Amino acid sequence: MTGPKTVVVLGGGVGGVVTARELRKRLPRPHRVVLIDREREHLFAPSLLWLMVGLRRAEAIKRPLSRLERKGIEVRLGEVETIDAEARRVTVAGEAIDADYLVVSLGAELAPETIPGLQEAGHNFYTLPGAERLRDALASLERGRIVMLTAAPAYKCPAAPYEAALLVDHFLRERGRRDAVTVEVYAAEPGPMGVAGPEVSAAVKQMLEAKGIPYHPEHQVKAVDTVAKRLDFANGVSANFDLLAYVPPHRAPRVVRESGLASESGWISVDRHTLETRFPGVYAIGDVVSIPLKLGKPLPKAGVFAHAEGEVVARNIASVISGRLGGERFNGYGGCFIEIGGGKAGFGAGDFYAEPTPTISLRPPGWRWHLGKVLVEKSWLYLKL
Repeated sequence: MTGPKTVVVLGGGVGGVVTARELRKRLPRPHRVVLIDREREHLFAPSLLWLMVGLRRAEAIKRPLSRLERKGIEVRLGEVETIDAEARRVTVAGEAIDADYLVVSLGAELAPETIPGLQEAGHNFYTLPGAERLRDALASLERGRIVMLTAAPAYKCPAAPYEAALLVDHFLRERGRRDAVTVEVYAAEPGPMGVAGPEVSAAVKQMLEAKGIPYHPEHQVKAVDTVAKRLDFANGVSANFDLLAYVPPHRAPRVVRESGLASESGWISVDRHTLETRFPGVYAIGDVVSIPLKLGKPLPKAGVFAHAEGEVVARNIASVISGRLGGERFNGYGGCFIEIGGGKAGFGAGDFYAEPTPTISLRPPGWRWHLGKVLVEKSWLYLKL
């Protein structure tokens, strides 16, 4: 193709940053790579679990997106107000920006307000303010009952609520409070990390049981009584708490829902290998996407997939711009660490596109997997941004 092209990437999370970096590396400078996000700083979200138990500080897990400008990436700050996928045009803070190629990586919107009382009663540890408030609440809790809650059966980072429960357990044991404080998990889903298969799910439940953490599956919360500190579930069960930590319901961002990009699933549908939407030249990656698997569940929403999808999309766009055939394909392979506290973590990985079911193996907890997660964190914060 002749003439300079403009590639616009919406979202400065893992997928967006990887896409922009890979494009800039592969395209000559006359071509523009524009990254748009409403936040000035990129937050490495996996480290929020460490922050909530006092193992990280906020300033240590954030980096300015403006650092990408040194690599030749244009960073635009502002709210994405509209997306015209057919015209490949977006409006940001009132300004229209046209793209030759558009990559939507806007993530999932957290919606705790959709469940009465949830936002007021508990701590959303999927956000920095929520994780900080939970850290402060844990520091002052001497006795009582902690409930870890998943407010909907599908959410990003499927291991996170189980890691959170195990890390809180270790936090309390280190301070001699575990006998006076109970930790329980109430989950909307039928089992931990169900898409990874029954063996992985059973292994995660065993991790909880080994630490004396009761697990209550298939408890869909319908309301929270902020005065009585009580969870009311759709199955008629109620549970009291002294401290509530929760994973909120997720939905596609408003601008995506209003753009015509979202399918009946509520998320953007894409080709499972190229990540292209039904609109030519428009791609979507990461948490904003829903990719159905053979077993009837969608591909989990996780940074490892956003990272790999971003590389595939960037390489294919760069190839087409350079006059070559883009042949990169996303293969559905991914993995994640499962922190249990005490400097140990497990690691699960495998082929999520395998049929009829994903083929996932889980390595037992040990220090080297914890070190692996630390290395991923450091390499991201110091090398990617």
